[in-house]
Amino acid sequence: MPTYVRYQSPVPDRRGRRIGIFGLVNMLANRGYLTADEERFRRTTNDWYDAAYTNPSSVYEDNPHAAAWFKPTATHLLEPIPGYLKILTAHNLPCARYTATTPGRVLYEDEHQLVVVPPPDDTAPTTIMWLRPKAG
Repeated sequence: MPTYVRYQSPVPDRRGRRIGIFGLVNMLANRGYLTADEERFRRTTNDWYDAAYTNPSSVYEDNPHAAAWFKPTATHLLEPIPGYLKILTAHNLPCARYTATTPGRVLYEDEHQLVVVPPPDDTAPTTIMWLRPKAG
């Protein structure tokens, strides 16, 4: 069985979602936390991803807990991930790498990714992710 890969927050947000690596970095950007170099990396690399693979955003409209997983053959799409992790580390925002052979019920699939509804999480969170608004 293939092993799929996902980078996401190890703790849920206030709605119970575990935000993925791109969403985490975009949240920092939307709050104005990124340096000019970090924002340049984010914008350039996000544009590259937009051109490299399909963004199935409509899947999330009816499935807010859906999560995208890279297929094992999408190694070229994993190459920029260390840059995103560097940004998250600089802002002390945790992000963990997860692997699974059956990450959930498949809602969408293409040559690079699966979007799934994850199985129920049996563990109650002890921490909830929260980013304070940027001062000023």
